[in-house]
Amino acid sequence: MNSYGERMPPTRTRATENNPHNRFQPIVTDRHIDDDWYRDPDDELNPDSLATAVIDEQVKTIISRNQSPDVPFDQSINPYRGCEHGCVYCFARPTHAYWDMSPGLDFETRLIAKPNAAKRLKAELDKPGYRCSAIALGVNTDAYQPIEKQRRITRQLLEVLWEYRHPVTIITKGALILRDLDLLSRMAAEGLCSVRVSLTTLDNDLKRRMEPRTAAPATRLKIIRELTSIGVPTGIIMGPVIPFLNDQELEAILRAAAGAGATRASWIMLRLPHEIADLFSDWLQRHFPDRARHVMNRIHDLRGGKAYDSRFGQRMTGQGPYADLIRQRFDREANLLGLNRQAQEPLNTDLFRRPGGEQLCLL
Repeated sequence: MNSYGERMPPTRTRATENNPHNRFQPIVTDRHIDDDWYRDPDDELNPDSLATAVIDEQVKTIISRNQSPDVPFDQSINPYRGCEHGCVYCFARPTHAYWDMSPGLDFETRLIAKPNAAKRLKAELDKPGYRCSAIALGVNTDAYQPIEKQRRITRQLLEVLWEYRHPVTIITKGALILRDLDLLSRMAAEGLCSVRVSLTTLDNDLKRRMEPRTAAPATRLKIIRELTSIGVPTGIIMGPVIPFLNDQELEAILRAAAGAGATRASWIMLRLPHEIADLFSDWLQRHFPDRARHVMNRIHDLRGGKAYDSRFGQRMTGQGPYADLIRQRFDREANLLGLNRQAQEPLNTDLFRRPGGEQLCLL
């Protein structure tokens, strides 16, 4: 839907058809350009794909600090704003509104890259008062989304982190992480990295509709196998759990992940802050009209009658009988499979150094 409220032509390679106003900027400019990602030979006059536009941002800082008790890290880096993966449920979509863009199609097609990210990271790590703790890479938007193949910003960041012997955790659903096995294997040998693969479904059709430009389920299992084979501590995040869409796969997903070598697993309930609620509801009506009302009703049950509850301790899991049932099912299957038996793998901060200087384990 463009800024005039008109529905745009359907796109097979994007998650949403809509580009709603963001909550800060009443004017949105929409573009509809064929990028040849997919072309129907029988419909040459109706292009169904949108080009990806990338803007470079010269950032002043690159490390974000976090104080939320709901996430297990206090530092993170996002090489890109917006994400070509196009997951319809992505909790980061509303952040695009801060850049006078829509959390809808703009989030998937109008990206912001940070080409000076590695330079800024070096500058921040070189500050005398910097205290080493693990950096989470690609939390808001995937560090291994398709444009990383050409831009290589994530690769540059990993090279800096390895040079400084700085620990890093990575969350991804992109197969491009396999390009960096050389770096990751070296870091893993020193206890400097761990990876979580986002595994939301084993159903290729659901994946295609829900996460159109992400790696296929079988490829994500391959990522787990490849990473564990070189000694990288690897687990999965089943996030989000969506009532009546992928919740029935919970046990199968855990079994597949454990079979591929994952040692840890966690789950996150669907989150629909700000504009995502309307985008997701529209997506449900287009792809699953037979159960759209049931899905949204259950989501409201989980959030005290609302589409979203932002309170710490509630926003990741929801509350009520359904949330309790998911927790019980997840814990039972994880225990049976031997997942999460070991304490969270500690990443090594004692090796942190500034190249050319002394080791800084006491900082």
